[in-house]
Amino acid sequence: MLIRKSSDIVSSEITPRATYEAFQANRRRFLAGMGSIGAAAVASSIFSRDAFAAATKLKTVPSPYRLSDTVTPEAKAQSYNNFYEFGTDKSEPAKNAHTLRTRPWTVKVEGLVAKPQTIDIDTIMKYRPIEDRTYRFRCVEAWSMVIPWNGYPLAEFIKWVQPLTSAKFVQFISLADRSQMPELGSSGINPPYSEGLRMDEAMNPLALLTFGSYGETLANQQGAPIRVIVPWKYGFKSAKSIVRIEFVDKMPHTTWNDLSASEYGFYSNVNPTVDHPRWSQAHERRLDGTGGIFPKTIPTLPFNGYANQVAGMYAGMDLRKNF
Repeated sequence: MLIRKSSDIVSSEITPRATYEAFQANRRRFLAGMGSIGAAAVASSIFSRDAFAAATKLKTVPSPYRLSDTVTPEAKAQSYNNFYEFGTDKSEPAKNAHTLRTRPWTVKVEGLVAKPQTIDIDTIMKYRPIEDRTYRFRCVEAWSMVIPWNGYPLAEFIKWVQPLTSAKFVQFISLADRSQMPELGSSGINPPYSEGLRMDEAMNPLALLTFGSYGETLANQQGAPIRVIVPWKYGFKSAKSIVRIEFVDKMPHTTWNDLSASEYGFYSNVNPTVDHPRWSQAHERRLDGTGGIFPKTIPTLPFNGYANQVAGMYAGMDLRKNF
């Protein structure tokens, strides 16, 4: 596949459209109230580029979850995405996702919990310190990246909402709004997007409730404003733009497993010995900016290199059957 050249402007200098429009609306109201050229000059300094940039930054704390691998350039990570609600070509989400409105945003917590509730995204973000973690991110299409994600353990959120002991799985439901997602349903995927984890998987310290990357709030095309990252699984297990989290006692339906169970198992742990029916999973193309036009190919690691931390959860399971 031809990878299109990204813009010469680094993504950290590009303000998300929703943030820009909010500042512009405030600026217009401010100028209308002041009604003078002098006021316009003052407003220009208040609503400066620095202010726009500050609105997208995250306050993070260090994390022991770091890698020595070369980090994928931010521009690549934000311009090569799978988000079919905004297009099926890898470049389309970055072009089309400006229509996603990330504020206001709430997440419903339902099912087998002590207190079902609806929580505002900013309340969720402020619940725990946001960590800076570098994870390998492996796509089932046999490409991978290394990305500094920003969030806190999914386990902390789960403990906060107090699921009942009868809850054995957690399901994530993504936004499905045609007014914001122009390609919703056009790829053949039935909305809303759904994913799920076994409870012990969700409670593993590696599973990350994610709000940003590269020290900035998530770009829309990356699944803003809230997603999960499960680094030992293929990327499609990491649900984007989550609006509902439900705790259930039985294995939930998930989008790709429902669409083609022979290609996308519920567990979907990275396993180089289990090929996708249409291509090998033994190797991957690492998109880290070091290979020039042609990304370097490297062997795929079991559990994406996180076997020491997660393999014990699957002891005794046939990982060719439970793929």
